[in-house]
Amino acid sequence: MQDKYKLIKLTKKSKYIEILWADKHISKFHFLWLRDNCPSAFHKDTRMRKFNILSVSEKIKPLNLYHTSTTLKINWSEGNHNSVFKLKWLRDFCYTEKNQHPNVPYYKLWDSTIVNKPKILKHDYKKIITNEKELKRWLQTMHSYGIAIIQNAPTNDKSGFKILDKIGKYRETFFGTPFEVINIPKPNNQAYTADALANHSDLPYYEYVPGYQFLHCLVNDAKGGSSTAVDSFAVANFLKKNHSKRYKLLTKNNVIFKDNDFTQKNVRVQKSPIIKVNKNKDFEEVRINLGAMGTLDLDPKIMDEFYNAYIFFYKQLNSKKFQISFKLKAGNIFCFDNRRILHGRKQFDPNSGNRHLQGYYIEREEITSKLNYLNKIKF
Repeated sequence: MQDKYKLIKLTKKSKYIEILWADKHISKFHFLWLRDNCPSAFHKDTRMRKFNILSVSEKIKPLNLYHTSTTLKINWSEGNHNSVFKLKWLRDFCYTEKNQHPNVPYYKLWDSTIVNKPKILKHDYKKIITNEKELKRWLQTMHSYGIAIIQNAPTNDKSGFKILDKIGKYRETFFGTPFEVINIPKPNNQAYTADALANHSDLPYYEYVPGYQFLHCLVNDAKGGSSTAVDSFAVANFLKKNHSKRYKLLTKNNVIFKDNDFTQKNVRVQKSPIIKVNKNKDFEEVRINLGAMGTLDLDPKIMDEFYNAYIFFYKQLNSKKFQISFKLKAGNIFCFDNRRILHGRKQFDPNSGNRHLQGYYIEREEITSKLNYLNKIKF
């Protein structure tokens, strides 16, 4: 590991400096990048960049280079300025190295066999609250697999806030926090009935769909009402590999999602593809919700083909191959990435007992930023 940070040869090129390290890796650091990231460019307390890139020209270059066993010093051609970099910092932030390796998605795909891996799914409430190592394990599970079930949590009203406080700020919506998942006489959402709910993502009619959702079970002694979950990224990957034409239809065409809540004095409408990918063609999110899906307004030439792709995808999302089913118990908190893990439930009999969950939303970046902090990652 020490060889990684040992400078063997330093060479000045026309637009960058080149460093040969003891492990034979070669780094390239461009002049503007080095000046922009000079340690003195950042405020010592706020750690925010105070250097203005417009204060130097694009022709800036080193006049002199000096190095020790641990540092590199640069005397610049403009501003009578010197920069001193730690060699370890330069190697850790080497963009030559980072761009030589193919992008590896952060997520780990799963199917219905995940139920045979309780160490992945199940986490203890008290351990998460009191043990930083267990907190990190739980957060890493959610980040990688998108799903976790906390056991042995308290069941008093709004007690779910305590687990959110271990992460960061929760996401507020018009449903309130927490929102009550309970059967009511005149429901303004399908979740507030005793009906079965097909696998879906929540609030797809928002421009920025809430990241993680926590469903905290306070009581569940009614007959039926088992929860379901599916890794939509795994199903999308199956589609991508085996049914490319259907996959392209679902990634290239927007559908309409709309809020039908009669209690709201807003009309929320959003257009989005069902499967959204990023610039690296990795999965970013899946939006699908039968109740919130608007009338399709696609080109007539592709309407039948799109329905074929949509129906096929949805069948897989509800298939035994990919879907898992489980009965939430009082004290369970079902945690999942709402932009990846679709969730649903089986019908239950409200006359046979009570079923009461409290729901919370929290953004993806709250999970990843807490993981960065616990892992002592700096950028």
